[in-house]
Amino acid sequence: MLSDDRINAIIEASMSKGADLAEIYIQDAGSRGVSLLNGKVIRASTNRTVGIGIRIMSGVNSVYVYSNNLEPEGLIHMAKEAACALQSGSKAEIAALRELCKSSPSKIEIDPFSVPKHDTVEILKKASDYALSYDPLITQVAGGYSTGSRTIRVVNSRGVNREETKKRIRLTMEAIATKGNEKQTGRVSPGTMRGYEFINEYPFMDKMKECCDTAIRMVNAGYAPSGKMPVVIGNGFGGVIFHEACGHALEATSVGIGSSCFTGKLGQQIASSVVSARDNARIEGEWGSYYVDDEGNDSSDLLLIENGILKNYLVDELGSRRMNMPVTGCSRREDYTFAPTSRMSNTYIDNGSSTPEEIIAATDNGIYCAQMGGGSVDTATGEFNFAVNEAYMIRNGKIAEPVRGATLIGKGPEILMNIDMVGNDLKLSAGVCGASSGNIPTTVGQPTIRVSSILVGGREE
Repeated sequence: MLSDDRINAIIEASMSKGADLAEIYIQDAGSRGVSLLNGKVIRASTNRTVGIGIRIMSGVNSVYVYSNNLEPEGLIHMAKEAACALQSGSKAEIAALRELCKSSPSKIEIDPFSVPKHDTVEILKKASDYALSYDPLITQVAGGYSTGSRTIRVVNSRGVNREETKKRIRLTMEAIATKGNEKQTGRVSPGTMRGYEFINEYPFMDKMKECCDTAIRMVNAGYAPSGKMPVVIGNGFGGVIFHEACGHALEATSVGIGSSCFTGKLGQQIASSVVSARDNARIEGEWGSYYVDDEGNDSSDLLLIENGILKNYLVDELGSRRMNMPVTGCSRREDYTFAPTSRMSNTYIDNGSSTPEEIIAATDNGIYCAQMGGGSVDTATGEFNFAVNEAYMIRNGKIAEPVRGATLIGKGPEILMNIDMVGNDLKLSAGVCGASSGNIPTTVGQPTIRVSSILVGGREE
């Protein structure tokens, strides 16, 4: 990698035409993965990516350039070209580079890169064979495994000099049931920042059975009804609604330019008093964790909502300048080809005081959403639309028959106010979030919650 002298020369070149901040992001990342379909390997990959990104800022104006060639003279030339494009006219003082500080939020016992792919392929094959013989309705089974290691170094003209290494593992198992023209899916996709010991401990057959049972129940189910009704949303990935309909609207990316439905709402009630929520990037070994963000700041355990009151936004460097607020260590990017921006990490609704059983028993009639699917949201209005992968009717305070085809439709601000019960069974689930700085690992989560009234899209048979 680049020496400190070379890095200082690049910073000098970046600031040569006037700027108040120059930032260098250096990345060395490797990944391995394998995908199976019906027990046969359809893809295997090993990759390594090395590159550098240079950002120059003056007020709320910035220029970002990047390269996968770390030859120093070329980088100095690139930095000078970027400086000419900014042309701010005033130059801030360049601070001396601090001593390099290293960190890692990963919790590794067995390095995943030390284990041959063949070992994982055999495990996934066994799970696939089990599923294909489980029931004639199971017609397709998919499995996947990926592991990645990334070391980043962030250096800037303020003297910041930070390095962090993150290693992650993710599994995917999916069973598809077919009945006539109807197909339904059961899926699990855990992710972690642990080592290969996670694979050794994972209950593959039990989880594959769950996938098969879910797919079979759903393919045999009738259609969900339509209309406004109480909805109970299960823990774990149910938190994707909060992530999409509320979390993105709390990022400075939208708040800072006034395109969020929560702009100007700090200190105001935006949710029911039973709702508290956090974005905690500092959970050791969790999928979306990091200790140093992609601007070189310490990450945080950030209280977003407390008893319904909006307490904080997710603020990056550019957002800080636009909003006149301190950064919160939430700046992230997919890789060196993206400029960083405010993003979520491990974002969840916190535990409440009710048990899941109490929530179901308190609901006379409605729908229980056990597994959420994909959806979309408009951060300016908070309007969202989410599919439900696994749902059941609630009748007389008990979970009844399965139903398929349910969709939850609403506005984030309204739904947050309609949450009237929050469980004590908080669970976190791995995901991938896409936004202006690329696709990044994020965790969503929540305990079981009840929304007193929400529009359900479905149809009667």
